[in-house]
Amino acid sequence: MVARTVTRQEVSAWRPRVPGVVEVFHARFTEHAYPMHVHDVWTLLIVDDGAVRYDLDRHERGTPGDTVSLLPPQVPHNGSPATAEGFRKRVLYLDLTQLDESLIGPAVDAPDLVDPLLRRRVGQLHTALAEPGDELEAQSRLALIGDRLRGHLRPRLVTPARGADPGLAHGLRELLDARLVEGVTLDEAALLLHAHPAHLVRAFSGAFGIAPHQYLTARRIDRARRLLLDGRPPVEVAAATGFYDQPHLNRSFRRIVGTTPGRFARARRPVPAAVSRPSDEGREGVPGAVGRRPAARGTRVNGSEEC
Repeated sequence: MVARTVTRQEVSAWRPRVPGVVEVFHARFTEHAYPMHVHDVWTLLIVDDGAVRYDLDRHERGTPGDTVSLLPPQVPHNGSPATAEGFRKRVLYLDLTQLDESLIGPAVDAPDLVDPLLRRRVGQLHTALAEPGDELEAQSRLALIGDRLRGHLRPRLVTPARGADPGLAHGLRELLDARLVEGVTLDEAALLLHAHPAHLVRAFSGAFGIAPHQYLTARRIDRARRLLLDGRPPVEVAAATGFYDQPHLNRSFRRIVGTTPGRFARARRPVPAAVSRPSDEGREGVPGAVGRRPAARGTRVNGSEEC
């Protein structure tokens, strides 16, 4: 009996609310082959299962292992499964604001990048883009990815990474604190603080040991906890603390607190009412209670001065 490969095709695509990302595209193909075509944007590709072979500028290329492939705009390419099992891929289409057109030539010469850190960051960006409400995280990860791609394509012109910048980091922290509910985009923060977005993220992380989006989420969760303990329902708490919706609050809350907002609220203990102790005055069996009054300041009691 001859084994036959089952044809499979799974596709999902969306446009996130993150400047610079034109489209997110996830696909699983076993037989589909792309004909020669072009895009007017940058194509950032990772393959999770299987492998893809493609032609770019008349040269045969491929995506082995943990390769990150960057296909430049307006350069024809195709694509097909490299194995009978097909492939599963995740693609980001990035507009021309993310990478300068001068990098098209270097990308044509070396489109497949073997860089585990870059591969991990691209995967983390896809995760952040999968759910609404994590835009600041996505913007931060996109800025670092762009910086690393430029380092591969133009290594001699890359400025050495600067160390922590406490002044810049504190400026961003103050901005995040002031915009806790409404939030702030990374581009807006960079403009207000006169810094490159990638340097802004590195400076904050270097100074405080936490990424800007993680800090903002943690501050929002702290406020959510207080509101839940005050008896506010989770749906109101989500809106009052800057989360996109209640599912966004649920995901973030569970990741940090270890339980859902609803369970956290139901587990709260009621605050006991203050218990007032009866006065000793007039109680039987209490020596000196009847008729006793506090001594005036400065008078002597039992031979000592009461202060």
